[in-house]
Amino acid sequence: MRILVTGGAGFVGTNLIKRLLKDGHSVVSFDNYNTGLKSNHVEGAIYLDLDITNYPQKDSSYWEKYDVVFHMAAIARIQPSFENPKNYFNTNAMGTLNIVEMCSKANIPLIYAGSSSKHSGRFKNPYTFSKDIGEDIIELYTKHYNLLATTTRFYNVYGQHQLTEGGYTTLVGRWLNNIKNGIQCEIYGDGEQRRDFTHVDDIVDALITIMEGNHYGLDFELGRGKNISVNEVAKMMEITPIYKPSKPGEARHTLNTDPTANEILGWNPQRELLDYIKTQI
Repeated sequence: MRILVTGGAGFVGTNLIKRLLKDGHSVVSFDNYNTGLKSNHVEGAIYLDLDITNYPQKDSSYWEKYDVVFHMAAIARIQPSFENPKNYFNTNAMGTLNIVEMCSKANIPLIYAGSSSKHSGRFKNPYTFSKDIGEDIIELYTKHYNLLATTTRFYNVYGQHQLTEGGYTTLVGRWLNNIKNGIQCEIYGDGEQRRDFTHVDDIVDALITIMEGNHYGLDFELGRGKNISVNEVAKMMEITPIYKPSKPGEARHTLNTDPTANEILGWNPQRELLDYIKTQI
């Protein structure tokens, strides 16, 4: 199949493209490289330097050459969203509208990367709100414009190609980089906040299964269904972090309790965070 991946030079997008190419598909990536990296390019894929908020509008004949679109492009992370909410709305809402509209016009199925942060409250932070608007747009076009789509929600993803520096890092990538470079690791709050850490390869397994099985018109929560505290992660990495005040907008706990992905996809994530950490340290 010929597949478009938005955000294809980013963390999840890169791992997805590797799998798609391995499975024999033809892949095109859209990325504006704000957080995506050209060093993530995978031989065999076509990479276009395009921003989903203002890319040249193509007519439906251009889009019809794609069999499916994986919409992974977004501005991520909660804390930076407080600093510039307009950018988050523009990319995560209006950018998504652009992709949705073209998929609808060209009758191309869409697999959307939502966010599990929606379960902590729609107005918890600008990032969550902007991703929720993306889901609303998809629901609207599904009901009124014949869009064929599925929403997936990722839980605390880690693994190869994760960002390790800058304001858009997640805990696992940031701490591994700090350990490597002798930088002090920090915990914001008491460290008893719990996260459902899910390996990116398990996420990709689910995405591929959705595509291959044509599982559209559904929502899938993609988390292991187990959570551990940030303090426990520090013990796994054998570090002594310093504690700082909590930051706004963060959920106290994340945990997938929805069995839909297991029941419909047969998805049973296998990778353990501790095993991954042992390979990195």
